[in-house]
Amino acid sequence: MKRMPYDYSKLSGLITEKFGTRGAFAKAMGLSERSLSLKMNCERPWKQSEMIKASELLGFPLEELPLYFFRLKVQY
Repeated sequence: MKRMPYDYSKLSGLITEKFGTRGAFAKAMGLSERSLSLKMNCERPWKQSEMIKASELLGFPLEELPLYFFRLKVQY
């Protein structure tokens, strides 16, 4: 099954801004760096509970989840 090509660039930028590295964010999330990498590369889906925890850790309201987790990549 082919995954949707989501654009996590906004999420990645916020992770860097708030945590400095993906590794630090992964640890705060209770994920391995590998697991986070698979999610950020659209190879594994994000669970709803993970998205909620990410919003809490990164400090954005749940209403903004679509901005960080559901932006489709635009392909030219």
